[in-house]
Amino acid sequence: MSAVAPAAAMPAPLPAAERSSGLPLVVLLLLPIVLVNAFGFLAPVFNLLRMSFYESQATGAMVEVYTFATWASVLRDSFYAELILNSILVSLGITLMTLVCSYPIALYLHRSSGTWRTILLVLVISPLLTSAVVRTYGWVAILSENGLVNNALGAIGIAPLKLMFNKTGVVIGLTEILMPYMILALLAGFGRLDPRVEEAASTLGAPPWKVFRHIVVPLTMPGIALGSLLCFVLAVSSFITPKLLGGGRVFLLATEIYDQAIVTLNWPLAATLSILVLVIFGGALVLYTRALRAIM
Repeated sequence: MSAVAPAAAMPAPLPAAERSSGLPLVVLLLLPIVLVNAFGFLAPVFNLLRMSFYESQATGAMVEVYTFATWASVLRDSFYAELILNSILVSLGITLMTLVCSYPIALYLHRSSGTWRTILLVLVISPLLTSAVVRTYGWVAILSENGLVNNALGAIGIAPLKLMFNKTGVVIGLTEILMPYMILALLAGFGRLDPRVEEAASTLGAPPWKVFRHIVVPLTMPGIALGSLLCFVLAVSSFITPKLLGGGRVFLLATEIYDQAIVTLNWPLAATLSILVLVIFGGALVLYTRALRAIM
């Protein structure tokens, strides 16, 4: 006689009431964040989009008459095309400079341990406890014509450099201000970096520069992508530092939005430029998503 093995016991299906009870729970869990995004982000963006189609008068008044005149003037005027391109290029340059300055610090922090790591991490985070306005004025004192840098250059017989009221000052100031964000983003993306892989490559005879190029950099690409996205977005939307260090001579999207909204009171034009900034943010996010998929 052959014994037939009993069939594996299958779990009994959940009653319909229990299966459907999970849906309201999911809705309740998602409801707070949906409301926050709806009222804190989507509603203001929709209001900006609607405002961009209003008509602006010379007196600064805004008439709720829908027109494409503002969008047409922005898309046809070469000044705004140059403004957008200049903002993107300056922000990319700032992002690159921030990455180059922050990567060695983040890598050293990642490899540190104990009390020394804690002290270094506090030093990295401490600039975030100071307002960007205060830090920018600090750079004004350093980069001005009679500032610390030019006084030091004059003491050794070098002519003073033009470090303010141009793109140089804006890039220097924003690079320092954004470095803590880049370092923290890099540290968050260094999870795949295993020191044992570096040790194996060194044991097999790879020189340090090859280990860095072929192992360290590829494994830390998620952190590089995350930090670059964060710093690019912050650089494009930065206003205080370009306004103070640029002295009104560096035209970027954020400073132009402020001038149109506060100085000339052309709110439809300011709203239109704000929507274009959001489009740039969306494009950067799409590129980041594709780069992350390629990396992973």
